[in-house]
Amino acid sequence: MRVVLTGGGTGGHIYPALAIARQVTDAEPGSELLYIGSNRGLERELAAKEQIPFEAIEISGFRRSLSWENVRTILRFVRGVRRSKQLLRRFQPDIVVGTGGYVCGPVVYAAVKLGIPTVLHEQNVIPGLTNAFLSRYADLVAVSFPESSNNFPRAKRVLYTGNPRASQVVHADGARGLESLGMRLAADEKLVIVMGGSRGAKAINDSMIEMAPLIAAQPSGLKFVFITGQPYFESTMSKIREQLDAWPEALKVVPYVHNMPEVLAAASLIVSRSGASSLAEITALGLPSILIPSPNVTNNHQEANARWLEREGAAKVILERDLDGRTLYDAVCRIADDAIRFEHMSRMSKKLGKPDAAEAIYEAMCGLIRGQNF
Repeated sequence: MRVVLTGGGTGGHIYPALAIARQVTDAEPGSELLYIGSNRGLERELAAKEQIPFEAIEISGFRRSLSWENVRTILRFVRGVRRSKQLLRRFQPDIVVGTGGYVCGPVVYAAVKLGIPTVLHEQNVIPGLTNAFLSRYADLVAVSFPESSNNFPRAKRVLYTGNPRASQVVHADGARGLESLGMRLAADEKLVIVMGGSRGAKAINDSMIEMAPLIAAQPSGLKFVFITGQPYFESTMSKIREQLDAWPEALKVVPYVHNMPEVLAAASLIVSRSGASSLAEITALGLPSILIPSPNVTNNHQEANARWLEREGAAKVILERDLDGRTLYDAVCRIADDAIRFEHMSRMSKKLGKPDAAEAIYEAMCGLIRGQNF
């Protein structure tokens, strides 16, 4: 199979594309891949780590207010479509897969104009601007949440597949995750992972600083791994030390985790933002979660994601404006110490998970290439 992948800006768009790439090469060794992105996002770096050839186009996003910059964006889009057609004619893909972000627009649009089968993947409940625009042209829109289907009224076909990131965590080795952290868990202990995204989140960090004395005073039974994000690590460590007479064995603070699937596989409970990739991983593992949506995202989509899990009984949502150390600590304890609630949330989380998401998308791609009528 020859596949062009496109999607960029943040990891939330790029990691699903890379998960699809991995599924394709696992299913069909010898497949050829090309990633088309921009030089502004993380996609060049992340594609290189996966040894996927990369080509760049220049593109920018529309501003939501009237601006002359939008005229320049239209011109960049036209040039981006022209450049994308050149790349697609040269590579001759069987299919083009877009996972959102502005760079996805001209690439998928060019593929449609050239008659190449196209798949979009939408990670969030509320679709991004680019995927909403492209959905009327693409052959298939794959969605991570069943509620998303109603948000693509002009799509030819919408398929609920889940997020392909989920497929990467289900086979991860939790024992290796614990070993990488230098931790051991007794049979009756639960591991709580607290994270704010790859670069961290100040509000979550501040609440964890306030939580540290509560963790130090707690009875045994819970251990915490707190992932600060590299930019916040030194200052956060300093502030936590100021709160403590002695460092508690139950608390591990790290700036970043490179083997996140393995660490998540060792967890009992997750405290996290509610980005789509994180929720895919959490539900694939059947983990209860406390979700703190970022208020600084387009269309407030993280709260929409989080509320879906909460309605289904898999998560507790705490808005950032209501967050502090005591509130978060009490929420953790109420879930971890209540065996019936913990088991119910675990079961509902697992029910929502789509661990075969990458395979489902791959099978849909194969069907489109074979010309199957969905």
